[in-house]
Formats: sequence, C-alpha cells, structure tokens
Amino acid sequence: MSRSIRPKLAVWKFASCDGCQLSLLDVEDALLEVAAVVDIANFPEASRAVVKGPYDLSLVEGSITTPHDAERIHRIRRQSKTLVTIGACATSGGIQALRNYKNVDDFVSIVYAHPEYISTLEKSTPIRDHVKVDFELRGCPINKMQLVELLSAYLNNRKPNIRSHSVCMECKLKGTACVMVAQGIPCLGPVTHAGCEAICPSFNRGCYGCFGPKESPNCSSLSSRWTDLDVSKDDLIRAYRSFNAGSESFRRESEFHEKL
Repeated sequence: MSRSIRPKLAVWKFASCDGCQLSLLDVEDALLEVAAVVDIANFPEASRAVVKGPYDLSLVEGSITTPHDAERIHRIRRQSKTLVTIGACATSGGIQALRNYKNVDDFVSIVYAHPEYISTLEKSTPIRDHVKVDFELRGCPINKMQLVELLSAYLNNRKPNIRSHSVCMECKLKGTACVMVAQGIPCLGPVTHAGCEAICPSFNRGCYGCFGPKESPNCSSLSSRWTDLDVSKDDLIRAYRSFNAGSESFRRESEFHEKL
C-alpha cells in the first residue's frame, strides 16, 4: 500500500496500566504486517513521534478520571474518523471504578501529602459515557489476536468477527468440564464476555470476569447459584466489583446485594 494513502492509526492512553497498549506490541510479527499498511501516528508505548490528526482509526485505552481527560477525549473524538475503546478501563471504568462506591476525597486526603494540588473526578467512567464509541474491545488485558482481527476488519472495511457469547461457550469449545457443576467452584463464566479462551476454568479455577459482562447477562440467576454454593454476601459483592466494577450489569447486581 502506498505510504501516501495509508490510514493513520493513533493509540491514546487515559487512566490505565498500559497493559492493553502492550498487547498491541505483543502481536510481534503481526505488528510488522500492521505497520506495513498503516501509519502509526501516535503510540506512546512505541514511539515519542507524534503526527498531527485527523486520524482514520483511534484506539483508546483507559478510563476518564480527571476534568482534563474529560476534555481531552472530546478533542480526540473530533479528530478520529473511527474510535475504538480497548480494555476494561476504557469499556467499563476499570479496577479504578472501585472509587465509585466510596468518597474519593477520603482517598485523596490519605494518599497525597498535598491534596489541594490534586484535580480528580468523583467517579472513574468508561469512554462511551463521554463520546460516541464505534466499537468496544473488552478484556483486562485485551486478547491480542482479537485486536489483530479488529485491525484487519477495519482495513478491509468489514465487521470484526469477534464473538459475543459467554465464557461458558469457550469452555464447551475447549472440552473443559464446568467447574461450577463438577466441582462446586463459584464461576462468573455464565455472565462474562468471551475472549480469554476460558483460561481460569482450564486450570480448575472459576472465571473472574476479566472481559466484563456478556450481552444480556442473567446476573441474578448466577447470584442465586452462588448462594446455593454458600458464597457469602461480601464475597459475592466483591466478585462483581473487580476489573469491570463500573459495568452497568455488574454494578447493579453488586448494589442489589449490598442493600439486602
């Protein structure tokens, strides 16, 4: 592809650990193929070089936690033809969304010697709460091959072939016995979005919900099953408040049990 007509790809960071950006670097040989057909215009993890927009495709990692970032994401959206969020922080607020259940000022006063210099928002929120998002790639971190599929779909003007079913389907495809049925191990697999290839159940551990809620999850039914397994109320709430604590369905389910 001629360099003059290559689409411009930008990768942006907000409140996050950078793990999803590293997933792009981890695709190794495939990254070389991507670099051959796009101009990487902005990618803090890979280069200090910055090419001015507009950008054909922006990948956004991280949640919005400061007034500055709440303004910056709008500038990025205006410069981006297509905007895709990558990872739990960008799609649900991330682990930092645990702050949403407490008074953030209490944390600021404890952690920082001079809290008067800290400017932060009360909550950690996903990118879609602030701007239009064209596609969400879930995970903590994202599945690097799903990212390759996303980029391939964009470059070929087609819809990404990324499954939206639950982790339970991944267990069935791998021939992994259900840890909840066979061993009575609490597992979030029935309500969690596919993408991890059922890593935890493959090692006789319950799913932790790294990829967030699947489409139309029946969290109340799963919670009833966990109660039958003698999971305490506190442990049940903690299970929904992890990597995707700010996701709507997980948040509502945890708050329901907190009020009981």
